Amino acid sequence: MTTRNTAPGGTRPTLRQQLGARKPIEAFIAEAGSGTDGPKLRRTLGLLHLTMISIGATLGTGIFVVLSSAVPMAGPAVWISFAIAGLAALFAALSYAEMAGAVPVSGSSYTYTYATMGEGLAWICGWCLVLEYGVSVAAIAVGAGEYLNEMANALGFSLPAALTNPPGTDGGVFNIPALAIVLFATVLLVRGTKESAVVNTVLVFMKIAVLVFFIVIAFSAFTSGNFDPLLPMGTAGVSAAAARLFFSYIGFDAASTAGEEAKNPQRDLPRAIILSMVIITVLYILVAVSAIGARQWNWFEGKSAALVQLLEEVTGQSWVALLFAAGAVLAIVSIVITVLYGQTRILVAMSRDGMVPAVFGRINPRNGSPVAGTWITGGAVALVAGLVPLGNLADATSIGTLFAFSLVSIAVIILRRTQPDLPRTFKVPLYPLTPILAVLFCGYLMMNLGVTTWVVFGIWMIVGAAIYMGYGRKKSKLAANWDLHV
Repeated sequence: MTTRNTAPGGTRPTLRQQLGARKPIEAFIAEAGSGTDGPKLRRTLGLLHLTMISIGATLGTGIFVVLSSAVPMAGPAVWISFAIAGLAALFAALSYAEMAGAVPVSGSSYTYTYATMGEGLAWICGWCLVLEYGVSVAAIAVGAGEYLNEMANALGFSLPAALTNPPGTDGGVFNIPALAIVLFATVLLVRGTKESAVVNTVLVFMKIAVLVFFIVIAFSAFTSGNFDPLLPMGTAGVSAAAARLFFSYIGFDAASTAGEEAKNPQRDLPRAIILSMVIITVLYILVAVSAIGARQWNWFEGKSAALVQLLEEVTGQSWVALLFAAGAVLAIVSIVITVLYGQTRILVAMSRDGMVPAVFGRINPRNGSPVAGTWITGGAVALVAGLVPLGNLADATSIGTLFAFSLVSIAVIILRRTQPDLPRTFKVPLYPLTPILAVLFCGYLMMNLGVTTWVVFGIWMIVGAAIYMGYGRKKSKLAANWDLHV
């Protein structure tokens, strides 16, 4: 266990001790509630806002961005791939719900891991979250260019590929739409949490309406024969597509990063996470089934913004495609806002512990948000969005997220054993089976990702380890101010 040493210059732990040193939950809660270190995040978010953050960060990614690449992998069974990915995400979401209710502070899985498994794994988890949040924002924003092109086509003109595609794809030089969307989200977040939450709530309702609109039209052209054969690519194809589509569920944990800005985090965070997962999974499966029912699965191969083209073919009306493309752009904006929000709050938590520079945790007293950290994060993500192709980003994001989700599920088991009397407003059902299944599902999906993805992940981990040894370990507040008792 670890205990606080109030004497400055206390004994520094060895590397082995420091890697395994856990930060007490009480310390996290005390830091979040105390005003002694400067302005704090403000509690302005209710259940609706939290649910909309979770849905906003998740809903749309798989449908608007990566569905076209997943259908050729699984064939008509792509809806099963969505269900598999959704089940894995649901198991993980239940673990997040328990931890969010027990540890109601910013930091999400980074904080949960620090409290249960120590600083070493917490840093690895935080580094994975940088990959999950920061890179997924860029990946999602990249897809905006495709839908802006569809809007332009519906209006009778086209946008230059050099300005709507990243380098190395169809004559692209720089993805200006992706850059613009990330910068817009950054400006909105800088204005304040409540303001961005209100805008996000409006956008979420709009994109749900757009997806329902698509489902109704697609089902009007439904042909059951499009599902025969169901598994043309075999079960391996379904598994590979599920691993790719897990990217579609990245973001529900963004609600757990709002622990210090929720009015009643112990009650509302678990409800928001579970409610959002149910809504998202149902909509994803309905869109996938209706899309395959309207067009044979091989029609999707090689198409960008496939759902827009499908609607135009089914209805023969360009205005329908224009409406849906506009809805897709709004959906992408909503995702970028909420995921970028989550990234900045993770960095706030890490900066408190000395793992990243203090600038990321500096809270503006005027609006109660990390203004400087948001500008730095948003600027970096905007550059990545403008320069890196989508496909390379999606799989790399999935593997980092799956790893982080596994750690949270393990954290549930550890915390149940080490602190069984800790107040919990939600407990995972069928414990310990549920968190164990979450780990197994996440591991299964990780194994179905390609070799290149694993290589990228390995390089990312090596870079992270180097940063920890060169910066995090030396700047760690735990190491500087805590004595370690094993």
